[in-house]
Amino acid sequence: MADHDDDFELVRGSGNVFADFDVPDANLRQVRAILAAEIVKTLDNEKLTVRDAEARTGIAAADFSRIRQVKLDRFTIDRLMRILDRLNRDVRVKISVAPRARPSKRPMASPLAA
Repeated sequence: MADHDDDFELVRGSGNVFADFDVPDANLRQVRAILAAEIVKTLDNEKLTVRDAEARTGIAAADFSRIRQVKLDRFTIDRLMRILDRLNRDVRVKISVAPRARPSKRPMASPLAA
């Protein structure tokens, strides 16, 4: 049996992998990823190819391919929500606003700078 004396640290995530890795716009990316996952789940559950999805929704098959490949930079949250709507899915959004726990790393531009 192998000796398991290796030192390691268990770190619990925040629930947002983008925030855990200090990725810019982490919350935006998380929402897009969740919506994209729901689109892929819908396609899989209904056994829709990207061509079938295009025929049903009028959204280009290439867009469904990008979503499947998690290439989400071209997609806004409202566009992903519209795709889910066309796939006959209701999207419910709950928003809460709170002060940030840590200060932003981005320096603020001086209003006097020209």
